[in-house]
Amino acid sequence: MMARSFATVEDTPNRVYGGLADQDRIFQNLYLGNSKKHGTPSYDLKTAMKIGDWYKTKEILLKGDTWIIDEIKASGLRGRGGAGFPSGLKWSFMNPPGWNKNVGPRYLVVNADEGEPGTCKDREIMRKEPHKLVEGCLVAGRAMNATAAYIYIRGEFYNEAVTLQNAINQAYEAGFLGPDACGSGFAFDVYIHRGMGAYVCGEETALIESLEGKAGKPRLKPPFPAGVGLFGRPSTVTNVETVAVAPTICRRGGKWFSSFGRERNSGTKLFCISGNVNEPCTVEEEMSISMRELIDKHCGGVKGGWDNLLAVIPGGSSTPILNKETCDDILMDYDALRDAGSGLGTAAVIVFNKQADVLRGIQRLLAFYKHESCGQCTPCREGSTYLSKMMDRFYVGQAQEKEIDKALELTKKVEGHSICAMGEAFSWPYQGLVKNFKPLMIERIREYKRQNGLEDGGMQYGGWHDSGRVKDGEVVNNPMPKEAFHGH
Repeated sequence: MMARSFATVEDTPNRVYGGLADQDRIFQNLYLGNSKKHGTPSYDLKTAMKIGDWYKTKEILLKGDTWIIDEIKASGLRGRGGAGFPSGLKWSFMNPPGWNKNVGPRYLVVNADEGEPGTCKDREIMRKEPHKLVEGCLVAGRAMNATAAYIYIRGEFYNEAVTLQNAINQAYEAGFLGPDACGSGFAFDVYIHRGMGAYVCGEETALIESLEGKAGKPRLKPPFPAGVGLFGRPSTVTNVETVAVAPTICRRGGKWFSSFGRERNSGTKLFCISGNVNEPCTVEEEMSISMRELIDKHCGGVKGGWDNLLAVIPGGSSTPILNKETCDDILMDYDALRDAGSGLGTAAVIVFNKQADVLRGIQRLLAFYKHESCGQCTPCREGSTYLSKMMDRFYVGQAQEKEIDKALELTKKVEGHSICAMGEAFSWPYQGLVKNFKPLMIERIREYKRQNGLEDGGMQYGGWHDSGRVKDGEVVNNPMPKEAFHGH
């Protein structure tokens, strides 16, 4: 038996991720290139079919639920809504042994609410690639043996809803939806439901509650939606991008999709980059691309150059912020960002350069979460309010240094103790701020004390100056920081 020796460079090539070729892009009309070429709107069915939409859809449906789910599992596709749960496994929960004995309707629910600050990928899909979503609903619905799909779209997305409805209407006229979808004998309908814009309705059970006409507040689990979901029937809630890529995966094969990105981080991904970059954009790239290449190649770089970078929120506003040192060589995938103390989330990259005020940015985000808490559970309702008010003071420096850690302790009490993930959503931005920018917070506090002659005392915890009083229900002789939600 031959003894093992050290691996050579040839044995373990250093794979570089990124540089996705145009022929491997799923979203071929993301910049309306196909629509402009043919002079048609993005919802035009014939134009969409020229870039591969609705190709061999009947064959995919006839292969059955098990085949579709196996392809999705082989692809390594993970939910693109933020949680990153394996999609094939999630879809399989709808088909437990004996599922067909539970007679009645079954639903696919598509989360198109997209309320996460910084995230704009689903909006781009509905506006420019609506047929991929409609066809994806049919394929995913077949995998789950669903009878109908409800697309819960954010109320403010008026134009997107109109575009999507036109695409659905054309699909019905062509016989791709309805009692005999694509001539496969599979009956399937697609409906649009206009939401009321609450951020918390992005949580699956709150979305179901809202669809049923009730207040959008999360349910306790179990029961899980796959058992008792929309209207009490088996349901699965999934993201727009997750559904939209399913037909292409089935056409080109799960192995093709899994060839992109690192293991457990397969596929292509829509990244939405905003903030202090020269050209903000939404772009499809390979998973595991480096953050620096993503920003330099597709956004024209950071304003002022890479050395002018201060921080990046890598996956939407609820993921912890990262400093420049971490961003220099970080990969954009679930595992790399988790190991760095953050997360990929929805892949909404928010860039801060050194001219931006990172404290102001986090203050604004915490005010948003305070406003959007549904108020159902005490840790979230009270915690988001306290943390937002404390951040208002940290922004101007009207606080004691020990209060930074007190606020951090508060987030640890909230994290994991709310009904849905809203507790983590407003806790993580502050935790990331303290981890990476605590010296900046301390300097802001010391500067405030210098400017107000408080270096030797004169200010209590809570930002109260010794001269402060409450008279006739109003604070006097004590400056009160303005709330971030109203802006200043």
